[in-house]
Amino acid sequence: MRHLLHQVISRSWAALASAAPLKPVRPLLLYLGLVAIAVVLSTPEQGAAAEREVDLQLVLAVDVSRSMDPDEAALVRLGFVHAMRHPDVVHAIERGPLGRIAVTYVEWGGNHHQRTGVDWTEISDASSAVAFARAIEQTSVVLVNWTSISGAIEFGAQRFQGNGFRSQRRIIDISGDGPNNVGPYVVTARDRALASGIVINGLPIINNRPQANGYPNFPDLDLYYEDCVIGGPGSFMVVANGFTDFARAILRKLVTEIAGRVPLHDPIQLVADRPRPPCNAGEIQLERFLEHGTF
Repeated sequence: MRHLLHQVISRSWAALASAAPLKPVRPLLLYLGLVAIAVVLSTPEQGAAAEREVDLQLVLAVDVSRSMDPDEAALVRLGFVHAMRHPDVVHAIERGPLGRIAVTYVEWGGNHHQRTGVDWTEISDASSAVAFARAIEQTSVVLVNWTSISGAIEFGAQRFQGNGFRSQRRIIDISGDGPNNVGPYVVTARDRALASGIVINGLPIINNRPQANGYPNFPDLDLYYEDCVIGGPGSFMVVANGFTDFARAILRKLVTEIAGRVPLHDPIQLVADRPRPPCNAGEIQLERFLEHGTF
C-alpha cells in the first residue's frame, strides 16, 4: 500500500510539472493533497503502536481431562492461585527489564476442548498479580474426556496473535497428568510452535492413583514430557510428585520461567536407565484399551 502511494505521489508531481499553467487555486489544492498523503505515510501503523511491550508473554495451559477427579483438579487450580499471589513470583516480575509480563490462563482436554479461563492480563505488581489469581479462582472447572496436548499447544500458539502485547520471549506452559492420546501428533504441534519462536515448558504430574474409569496410568510421564512436549531455547520442566506436590512445583516453575533462568535439576531426578516411551505412546495406550471394550 505504501509503495502504491509513493507511486501516486511521484506521478502527481510529474503531471504537475508538465501541465499547462493552471489557476493558482488548483496547484495549491494538489500540493495540500500530496502533503496529506505524505503525513499518512510517515505515521506509524496503529496496530504496531497499540502493542504493549512486556518482558514475557505466558500461556498457562492446564489439563482438565477426566484422568483427574474434581478434588485433584481443584488442587491444580489452587496451586496456580497461590503461586500467582506469592511474593517470589511478584519479585521475579518486578526485577525484569520492563517490570511487567502478560499472562493468560487456558484449560484444555480433548482435541476440541480448549477454553480461555482468564484472558490476557498485564501483571506488574502485587495487586495485579492478586487480581489475576482471583480471576483464576472464580472460573468454573469442567472436566472432559481425552487428552490432547497437541490441541493445547496449537490453541496456545494462536493466543499470541493479536493479543495487544509484544515481547522477546513467548512461552506455553503445559501442565498435565497424561500423554497426548487424541488430536494431531504432539511432536508435529510442538515443532510447529518452536519454528515460530515459541518456547514450551512442562509440568508433568506423576500420579499412581488408579483412575475411576479404569483407564491405566501412564508410566514415565516425565520422560515423555522431556522427549515429546517441551522444547525451545532454555526450555525445561518441573515434575510434580502427585497432585499434593503441584503447588510446590508450579511456584518453582513460574519463578524460574519469569526470571528467564535455566533451572538446576529438579529434586525428582530423571532415571537414565528407564525405557523412554515413544511420542505416540498415549495413542497406542488408548487404542489397546479401547480394543478390550472396557472404556
